[in-house]
Amino acid sequence: MPRLSEVIAELDALWPPERAEGWDAVGTVCGDPGAAIHRVLFAVDPVGPVVDEARALGAHLIVTHHPLYLRGTTTVAASTFKGRVVHDLIKHDIALHVAHTNADTADPGVSDALAAALDLRVTGPLVPDPTDAAGRRGLGRICELDHPESLRDFAARAAARLPATAQGIRLAGDPDAVVRRVAVSGGSGDSLFDAVRAAGVDAFLTADLRHHPASEAVQHSPLGLVDAAHWATEWPWCEQAAAQLDALSDRHGWDLRVHVSKRVTDPWTAHHSSGAPN
Repeated sequence: MPRLSEVIAELDALWPPERAEGWDAVGTVCGDPGAAIHRVLFAVDPVGPVVDEARALGAHLIVTHHPLYLRGTTTVAASTFKGRVVHDLIKHDIALHVAHTNADTADPGVSDALAAALDLRVTGPLVPDPTDAAGRRGLGRICELDHPESLRDFAARAAARLPATAQGIRLAGDPDAVVRRVAVSGGSGDSLFDAVRAAGVDAFLTADLRHHPASEAVQHSPLGLVDAAHWATEWPWCEQAAAQLDALSDRHGWDLRVHVSKRVTDPWTAHHSSGAPN
């Protein structure tokens, strides 16, 4: 059975913390480096229900994509929800490790997992990492479909392949437009429109598209937009990351039990609509 320090060393090799954005907060939040690790739970969000799930599983380590504290704090009081998470983790000897933007740009990274969930063929990064001579790391991915399909059908593919959320899938653009090449980016992607247009793709699948950037994008070009829930676009990474740790466990003879949380931690719980406007 490995120690936490050994498992973290392998996770840091997969997603080096120095490759995270300067504003990000990645790495180990809490945990005893010498503690024995037998079960690991992967999840998108470090929230109370995920900690409860880890306790029920008997997990000794939670690996999440989103940070617990993205900004500094002056308290971990249990009267705050994040402080309660810290208290529960320490009380039950559960470590927490975060891989965020360092996992976004990794090879394979968050957008590779998103592309795989939609059965898309990755041809390269959308925004290449200039430090990667092989040209495989970077933010987002440019992908090709095996066969052309309408934007409507591509959005339906996303709805069928990604985890269900209250938001579902939103589409902007001509539903009958033909889609052959797409860009994908797990998580919030409306800062990437310049790179998407430069890539010459037919559609862009991402999350958290705001009104003004999306409106400007569809006025600028016939680019189709497919907007999914933030959580749904990043959850496939959990399965990819768990498989990577499983392979490392086999290589080292660790016999780890690796789990993926299927708990929907997307904050939206219901969606009401009178139907699409004419």
